[in-house]
Amino acid sequence: MLPRTIIAIILWIPAYFLAMRHNMHMFQLNGYKNGEHLNRLKKNLRQQWLLIFTFCLGVLRFFLPWIVLDILLYLTLILVYLVYNAMRRLNTKKKLVYTARVKRMVATIFILTAVIIILSAILLDLNRLTGVLAMLTGIQLIMNVVANTVNHPIEWGVKQYYINDAKRMLRESPNLKVIGVTGSYGKTSVKFYLQTLLKDSFNVLVTPESYNTPMGVVKTVRESLKSTHEIFVCEMGARHVGDIKEICDIVHPDHGIITSIGPQHLETFFNMDNIKKTKFELADALPSDGMLFLNGDNEYIRDQSKGYDNIIFYCTDNSVDRETAGGRNTEDRHGTTGEEGLKGYRASDIRVSQTGTDFTVTAPDGSSERFNMRLIGGHNVINVVGAIAVAGELGVKLSDLKIPVRRLQSVEHRMQLREHGLVTIIDDAYNSNPVGSKAAVETLKLFDGIRILITPGMVELGDKEEEYNYKFGNYAADCCDHILLVGKKRTKPIYDGVVSKGFDEEKLKVFDKLEEALAYAYEIKGQGHKYILLENDLPDNY
Repeated sequence: MLPRTIIAIILWIPAYFLAMRHNMHMFQLNGYKNGEHLNRLKKNLRQQWLLIFTFCLGVLRFFLPWIVLDILLYLTLILVYLVYNAMRRLNTKKKLVYTARVKRMVATIFILTAVIIILSAILLDLNRLTGVLAMLTGIQLIMNVVANTVNHPIEWGVKQYYINDAKRMLRESPNLKVIGVTGSYGKTSVKFYLQTLLKDSFNVLVTPESYNTPMGVVKTVRESLKSTHEIFVCEMGARHVGDIKEICDIVHPDHGIITSIGPQHLETFFNMDNIKKTKFELADALPSDGMLFLNGDNEYIRDQSKGYDNIIFYCTDNSVDRETAGGRNTEDRHGTTGEEGLKGYRASDIRVSQTGTDFTVTAPDGSSERFNMRLIGGHNVINVVGAIAVAGELGVKLSDLKIPVRRLQSVEHRMQLREHGLVTIIDDAYNSNPVGSKAAVETLKLFDGIRILITPGMVELGDKEEEYNYKFGNYAADCCDHILLVGKKRTKPIYDGVVSKGFDEEKLKVFDKLEEALAYAYEIKGQGHKYILLENDLPDNY
């Protein structure tokens, strides 16, 4: 019996480690949140059926020490190793980062595993250990949740230490102005646009990349804030009610900008009212003299803005309600409504081409300037005007912003142009949404050549996911020459939406992998330059 147990141990170690590593990776992508991870696991349980099978086989082997079960278990452990090793190589969009928190969780899992093995060896017959090992492999599906629960007091203490240290550093920078940036979409772009527009006049710190969680903000402050910084542009992301307030309680913003409100992360917000309430947590956190910059083109924002003062709207000629979108609401936050003139920044005479965008901005004092930028698509104008509005209210003249606006570059994976010989990739792969996806394909339509869309569709839209993807198919059909979908089951609503518009089904293809769709796109024959729009790229936990 001992040789059979030794063989099981040898095969178990690599299988156990890779299964643990994969599920730790998924847990990290789900924000270390037990509920969100379990919900995602429930929806994608079939992807890890092998661990469930291993656990069940371990239970059977625990009670029945048959050699045939040992052989079957050996083969299963080998299969677990091969499958999860392959998944480790494939899951490279956002790799597992061995942060201090991950290391603590891994240590906890190893300790719990060791305790179970030692107790099993002491209290049970040795021939049952093989079954225990198999069960330990199978329960890696939920061991990260167990470890996270066990470590909660430690994690809370560590988190509070870092938060308090960041708060101390911010208190010791009394001349620092904090500008909070939030929105369902556009916040990362506006953050970097602000950096470009302000850096000639101020010493500016911005949260890097997509750092928009409380601990991402804390890390930025602790590692990058200097006494010489004059402005801190802080991106604030949210997936749950209260997330923006949590960040505001750390940085205490002086001014804020809400770039958009729309159906994003409906899986965790559940409804639009929760999204609106959460985005305006930034407005609630501003001091009485704080400026609140609002996208006047956004209906949700206009509706939610009633009851706030010091509002500076920014809008384009596409704005539905000129009176509201250009106005300044001077009512008390908890008082009655009142109007005191108009205050806002408006873009007009917008001209879009495949080489860039021109537009005129009119400031509250009536002055105006013509701007030119290399960013493609009219939808980018509203975000740039928002950044211009903030810079203008901080004392930068419109005329001094012309060159910085011309220097603006696409944020990575957000309508980013990449040239590859006779093919231009329009990379809009970051976290697509209903508004952004429509704007993206409408921008693709501007290009003179073969226009190809590659997409896996939109996610995190809750019960509305099929509806929004069907509509995506509708407007994609009007803008594209070829549509290549990634994932047959997930993109079925898009497929149906495309077909309903009478699109040529010979030019509508479905692939299992992005790489296959890209390879096919490069082989498409026809006259003219190829423009390939990559709209969304699902994270590894999908």
